[in-house]
Amino acid sequence: MRPIRVAVVGAGPAGIYAADILTREHESARVDVFDRLPAPYGLVRYGVAPDHPRIKEIIKALRRVLDADRIRFFGNVDYGTDLKLDDLKRHYDAVIFATGAMADRQLAIPGVELEGSHGAADFVSWYAGHPDVPREWPLDAQEVAVLGAGNVALDVTRMLAKPGDEQLVTEVAENVHRGLVNNKARTVHVFARRGPAHIKFSPMELRELSHSPSVEVLVEEDGFQIDDAGQAAIAKTKSVRLVVDGLMKYLEAEAGQKPRKIVIHMMHNPVEILGEDGKVVGLRTERMEYDGTGNVRGTGEFVDTPVQAVYRAIGYLSTPLADVPFADDRGVIPNVAGRVHEDDAHVPGVYVTGWIKRGPVGLIGHTKSDAKETVENLLADLAETDAPDREDIVNHLDDRAVEYTTVEGWALLDAHEQSLGEPHGRERVKVVPREEMIRVSRGAVS
Repeated sequence: MRPIRVAVVGAGPAGIYAADILTREHESARVDVFDRLPAPYGLVRYGVAPDHPRIKEIIKALRRVLDADRIRFFGNVDYGTDLKLDDLKRHYDAVIFATGAMADRQLAIPGVELEGSHGAADFVSWYAGHPDVPREWPLDAQEVAVLGAGNVALDVTRMLAKPGDEQLVTEVAENVHRGLVNNKARTVHVFARRGPAHIKFSPMELRELSHSPSVEVLVEEDGFQIDDAGQAAIAKTKSVRLVVDGLMKYLEAEAGQKPRKIVIHMMHNPVEILGEDGKVVGLRTERMEYDGTGNVRGTGEFVDTPVQAVYRAIGYLSTPLADVPFADDRGVIPNVAGRVHEDDAHVPGVYVTGWIKRGPVGLIGHTKSDAKETVENLLADLAETDAPDREDIVNHLDDRAVEYTTVEGWALLDAHEQSLGEPHGRERVKVVPREEMIRVSRGAVS
């Protein structure tokens, strides 16, 4: 079995799982994983709220993969500038794109452009300490609306509702903590288009809304509607039943005296963000009803809720990549079982996995099965050609003065972040500036 070399673009779970499966399935495969960020792990590091450390346990498993002898990590390498598709094709037998989805899906309603209307993905990047977003975030609104019925909506809601000092037991970056301490939000309204049996919250995320001693959670009674399809889902699926039970407990709770409130409104469809002088002053929603088929329809009754900020958590979206076909209508790289297609033909040597392959849905299990399918087809397609020189890509990056980071550099940054947290009894304090991440990763700690 001849040696093969594969490049993976994207060092989140999808890319790392693809590298792992490749080296397991092919005993002579060597894989280089590239990412535009100096640190690996993608949305596990930059898409998870800091008060969710248990979710980040997956980093330990991903780190073991990156430490493997036949896998290398190159961070701070930008595909499209530092590396182009022709470069990768020259140095590798095949390329797998696993760049995920980090942009906000657009919401086409009036007022979305107003000051105070935010994409949830941008807010998540800020509170997760992403190096490429502004260090400050406007948190002047006392009443806030969050649009969406998934776990990202709940993460955003929880981060807006909890007092900032409650984050000091987490890895929250210093600039994020300062912003959250000054957050003026006191009531956070969550709006979902459908009823309790069709909401996509996980039971754990729903329970966590009320874990803060400063926050109480209430559910609006009018939207607590369950149709026949909802009843069937409750009977069939334990997680649905647990979500409905959790919402029922919040529904039955009486309003107390806690200083911050979360109010969940179901069967409300956002139709307009209201503004004055270019700023958000409210949200207009239409009450919905079930139509007997499991879907919902508008009732013609509209409700205006006074808010000064709106966060749109209606889904992530992948973005196009240089020299690679992209389906704008679906937000994915067109492919058949992981083989990238253009004009109904496979682009030789080019593959895709993860959310940019199938859209931003599914959990880690789906990501692994995605990667396995892609890798199986890649191996089946391999031509019997001479393998390129494994060191060529290092020369390429050096010639272009790219300050790339490595897995050894990540170990240095990881240890540095832990050392920042240790004096305060915290697991770590996340480093945010890209320049500092690179400096530490390349061994230049003062």
